[in-house]
Amino acid sequence: MKEVGDAKLVSLNDLSLYAGPRQILERISFEVRANEIITIIGPNGAGKSSLVKLIAGLTEPSSGHIQRKSGLIYGYVPQNLRVDQSIPIKVSRFLSLANVSKASLTKALTQVGANHLWSNQIHTLSGGELQRVLIARAIARQPQLLILDEPLQGVDVTGQTELYRLISDIRTELGCSIVMVSHDLHLVMAQTDHVICLNQHICCAGKPENVSQHPEYLKLFGQQSVQDIAVYTHHHDHHHDLKGDVTACSEDCQHD
Repeated sequence: MKEVGDAKLVSLNDLSLYAGPRQILERISFEVRANEIITIIGPNGAGKSSLVKLIAGLTEPSSGHIQRKSGLIYGYVPQNLRVDQSIPIKVSRFLSLANVSKASLTKALTQVGANHLWSNQIHTLSGGELQRVLIARAIARQPQLLILDEPLQGVDVTGQTELYRLISDIRTELGCSIVMVSHDLHLVMAQTDHVICLNQHICCAGKPENVSQHPEYLKLFGQQSVQDIAVYTHHHDHHHDLKGDVTACSEDCQHD
C-alpha cells in the first residue's frame, strides 16, 4: 500500500474483487479528497458494501491497488449491526469498546444529539437512535475519513432527513471527508458533493444533480427517480455542463 499526498486521502486504482469465480467489483478507480462527501449508490448486489470495506481496509482487492494518506484515521459504521436482546449492554458500555476516553465519547454523543442515551440499553434503541450511537462511536477518534455503509437502514423517513443533515454537519465540524452508501439519491442530493453510481463497475460519476439525468443512471433507476429527485436539487446561480461534470463507463458497458 502506497501513501498519497495531503489533498488525497484515498486513491483507488483499477480495483477488482472476486468471490471465487464470481466478480463483485470490476476495475474501480476514483479518489477521496479532503473535506468532501461522496455517496455511492446502486441496486442491490451492486457491490457497494464490498467497495466501502475495501476503502476501510477490511478486505483486500483481487487486483489493482489502493493508496492511503500516511497516518490516515478513519471511522467506520457497518451495515446491519444486530445486538442480541438476551445480552444486556448499555450504550455507555458499548461505546467504551471503542478504546477512547469517556470525555471523547461524551463529546461525540453530544455532537450527534444522543447524549441522553448514555444509560440506555442498546437493544431498546430505535433505528435512528442506534445509528446516532454508531456514528458517535465512529467519530470519537476524530477521523479524517468517515465511512458509512447504508446509515439509514431501519430509520423512518423523518429520521432519514435528520441523519443526512447530521452527516453534513459532522463534515463541517470535524473537517473530515465522508464516504457513504445509499440506495436513494434523492435523499442525499443536498448533502453530497460527488455521486458514484455503481453496478459492479462505475456506471457514471459526478455532481448529484447531473448524475440523476445521466443515461446510465436512468437505466438503473428509471425516469420516476428523476421526478422524485427534483424537489431535492441544489439551488445554484450557475449552470453545470452534463458532459463536463459526469463521467460514464465505456460504450460497451452492459447492464441487466
